[in-house]
Amino acid sequence: MLALLSPAKTLDLTSRLPTRKHTEPRLLDESRGLIDILTTRTPDDLASLMGISDDLAHLTAQRYRDFDPPNTSRNARPAVLMFDGDVYQGMAARDRFGERDFTEAGKTLRILSGLYGLLRPLDLIQPYRLEMGVPLRTERGRSLYEWWGARITDLVRADLAASPGPEVVVNLASHEYFQAVDADALGARIVSPRFEDQDSRGHYRVISFSAKRARGEMAAWLVLNRVRSAKAITRFDVAGYRYVPELSSPDVPVFRRPRRG
Repeated sequence: MLALLSPAKTLDLTSRLPTRKHTEPRLLDESRGLIDILTTRTPDDLASLMGISDDLAHLTAQRYRDFDPPNTSRNARPAVLMFDGDVYQGMAARDRFGERDFTEAGKTLRILSGLYGLLRPLDLIQPYRLEMGVPLRTERGRSLYEWWGARITDLVRADLAASPGPEVVVNLASHEYFQAVDADALGARIVSPRFEDQDSRGHYRVISFSAKRARGEMAAWLVLNRVRSAKAITRFDVAGYRYVPELSSPDVPVFRRPRRG
């Protein structure tokens, strides 16, 4: 059983690391190939390509120039502890995980990445910005999806076979990132939880900020509780969410959280 997450654009480069454990990205040669392409782009090119500000484009270009494998504890941090967006704040691995939990996460969590392809939680990464949906032209095609081809799917399949429990993928990634996985070629059951919050008018809907945090909460819950079956996912009851069986299907369990106050 393997859970897939998206990365985050917000990074934490300074907080104390709660573990010395780390692993190395396994598709680093592919990352180097992308960096070789990206360092030929000017900050203006990057601003246009990514739809970002001039200041952020200059910072991004500098990080590409500074990219210097191998990734070590001197120039990189574990992915799950560097990413600091809503998903990772919901997961709170820095505060919740002990050494055994980080070991469990290494077996059961994966992070899809535009630059690194597929990351284990403790893979060391250098600061970067490269969303999977960016239309970057390379010799392999017009997008990062074409750059990665079957490589990500092949690695997910191998990791899934080695993971504990049944061959089930828990899709906690965004649509943009999960498109990098060929679901048909994966040959595994895919469970995609849906998180809905009650709005001010009493209606339930997916609210992006809340859903992202909920994905992180579920990822942490899967790790901390050593969840080993798709059926057990319906027991998720963290942060006010509850499973709603009448709105769910076996592969799309729906969780709702009522509005407070």
